[in-house]
Amino acid sequence: MNRLRIFLIDDHNLFRSGVKALLARQRDFEVVGEAADGLEGLKRAREMKPDVVLLDLNMPGITGREAVQMLVEELPQTQVLMLTVSEDAEDLIDTLKSGARGYLLKNIDAEFLVDAIRRAARGEAVMSPQMTSKLVQGLQHGGREMTAEVADKDRISPREREILMQLVRGASNKEMARELKLAESTVKIHVQNILRKLNLTSRVQAAVYAVEHGIVEK
Repeated sequence: MNRLRIFLIDDHNLFRSGVKALLARQRDFEVVGEAADGLEGLKRAREMKPDVVLLDLNMPGITGREAVQMLVEELPQTQVLMLTVSEDAEDLIDTLKSGARGYLLKNIDAEFLVDAIRRAARGEAVMSPQMTSKLVQGLQHGGREMTAEVADKDRISPREREILMQLVRGASNKEMARELKLAESTVKIHVQNILRKLNLTSRVQAAVYAVEHGIVEK
C-alpha cells in the first residue's frame, strides 16, 4: 500500500507532536518530517517532496502566507493545507489565492483532519465548515479578488450551476453525487468541464469565481 507522505510545519512543538501522533495511527499515512518555522520547512520540504504539507499561518521568520506561495511554485505535486487558528477572511482568501489546497482551523476534530488530508491528496479542495461562509462574505464585502480570464462563462449549464453551488458549500465529489443523485464519476467530469470553461485550476477558485461573478447565489 502506497502511504501518503505528510510534512508538518508549525512553530508549536506540543501541537506538532499531537498531530504527528494522530497521523501515525493511520495505516495509509507516513509523517516524513517536521519543522518549527517556515524557512526550515521550505528547505526540508524541497528535500522530502511530500504529498501533503500541513502549514501553520503565523510563524516567526517566513510566515505561512509567504511559505505557501513558495511551496506551490517549487513543489507543484505537493498539496498544501493551511492548519491555523486564524478565522480571518483575508487570510483565507490570500492563502487560497496563493495556491493552498485548503484551509483548516485547529479546532477541527481528528476525523475531519484525517479525511481532509486524504481529500486534498486526491486534489479536492477542503475547508473547515465555518470558513466557507466567511469566504463568501469576504468576497461579497470587498475581499481581494481571485481573478481569471473567462472563455465560456455563458456556457455554464444548469447542472454545472448546481455543481458550482455545491463547490461553494465545500462539498466533496461523493457528497455532491449523493445530493444530486449522480454517479461520482459524472460529478468529476462536470467539475473538470467547469474548470476548463472558466480557465481555472482548482475547485476553490471555481467556488470563489462563482460567488464573485454572480453565477450562483450564496
